[in-house]
Amino acid sequence: MTALDFSTILPEFLLATYAMLALLAGAYFGKDAIARPILWITVAALLLTGLYIGFADRPDQSAFHAMFIDDGFARFAKVTVLLSAAIVLAMSADYLTRHGLMRFEFPILIVLAAVGMCIMVSAGDLLSLYMGLELQSLSLYVVAAMRRESAKSSEAGLKYFVLGALSSGLLLYGASLVYGFAGTTSFEGIITTVHAGELSIGLLFGLVFLLVGLAFKVSAVPFHMWTPDVYEGSPTPVTAFFATAPKVAAMALIARLLFGAFGTVPDDWGQILAALAILSMFLGSIAGIGQTNIKRLMAYSSIAHMGFALVGLAAGTDLGVSAMLQYMAIYAVMNVGAFAFILSMERDGRPVTDLQSLNRFASAEPLKAFAMLILMFSLAGVPPLLGFFAKFGVLNAAVQAGMGWLAVAGVIASVIGAFYYLRIVYYMYFGAETDGIESRMSLVQNAALVISAGIVLVGAANMFGVDEAAAQAARGLIEPEAAQAAAEPAAVD
Repeated sequence: MTALDFSTILPEFLLATYAMLALLAGAYFGKDAIARPILWITVAALLLTGLYIGFADRPDQSAFHAMFIDDGFARFAKVTVLLSAAIVLAMSADYLTRHGLMRFEFPILIVLAAVGMCIMVSAGDLLSLYMGLELQSLSLYVVAAMRRESAKSSEAGLKYFVLGALSSGLLLYGASLVYGFAGTTSFEGIITTVHAGELSIGLLFGLVFLLVGLAFKVSAVPFHMWTPDVYEGSPTPVTAFFATAPKVAAMALIARLLFGAFGTVPDDWGQILAALAILSMFLGSIAGIGQTNIKRLMAYSSIAHMGFALVGLAAGTDLGVSAMLQYMAIYAVMNVGAFAFILSMERDGRPVTDLQSLNRFASAEPLKAFAMLILMFSLAGVPPLLGFFAKFGVLNAAVQAGMGWLAVAGVIASVIGAFYYLRIVYYMYFGAETDGIESRMSLVQNAALVISAGIVLVGAANMFGVDEAAAQAARGLIEPEAAQAAAEPAAVD
């Protein structure tokens, strides 16, 4: 390892080192005594690392023979992942304490999953791609089954593990096909091979298997079957984490793979992504209508939203990638706020997830109900909230790429899906008089709910620089030479 390699991977190295030290501290100082301090130290570590990556003036560079890439695209995705993980962990602290789930292993596993996600979005080789993906996945399998006394939680962890192993096998098979026909696992080598001639049938099959394996990670139809059961069975803080950071990382990984290794043949993989997008948008929108459990409803919401994000990638342009990055950042903000509310849903000290328990909630907690109304409208894509502009961005990218039919399908799916978001609002304001819920919120949960609602409300007027950062990140992914030249002073002959 050279000094350049070490400096490039420094944030991931520090987080991994912290996870090892925290694990030793938990083992030596006792689980109960150290669990809460470790959680808050972990929140600080994730926040500081995310801020360092976002604000440090670091040039685009690669390490370990281009297996690890540190560019604007990776930094945008990493900041979104790390901040999402930190906020979800912070707003889960009160829930974990009250329900006897405060264990020091949980924040450590979240850190290790975050390290895996950072490696994923910086992958420049099929080997580093797989290493980051499995580090993330193994951590998530464990936290899904964290509530050991619950049959549903154990089932969620087992189902996620079995189907995750299947998807990993498909991804590895695709990687072996690509290696066999391209003669390399490096994205640079693969794109050179592809650029030299037509995409061979072997490489095409390899690409399809790679996309199948990654489609599982973003819950794209028809590889979504694990999502509703895992969302429902996992402890709610784990579900909140599943709905934010891993989705951002997996979508960024798909973009990195397609544009980094197969960027010269967008017509070949664009059709695959368009099919996945349509299936995901419509199944997520239609299947969510019949749900009575809010966590299962959010699972189908996630499926539909990943379909919209795939629309941006299917366009195969820098505008599409930029729209996808904006979409995922906005999606993470909306889900943080929504799950801050879901974490607070209780009756007689026990978590409640039934939709009808929200009946007349607005009469008891008008401010919280109004914040949730804003978030639901934004998730539905109602203008002028930020969720509308997120959907408009990816649909506009599809139209600009000559895929107007895909944009029309997205509009129809969005109208269908609006039903179940509006149903939540209906229950809160106009539902029948029944025993309601007790919304016990910590200061962090209150802040997450109100700030998320405020962001999606004023975001249409001020994107807080996210749009410019996403556009620059997209250019760095698709045209790395041009982006690097623009960042450096012109050379003098």
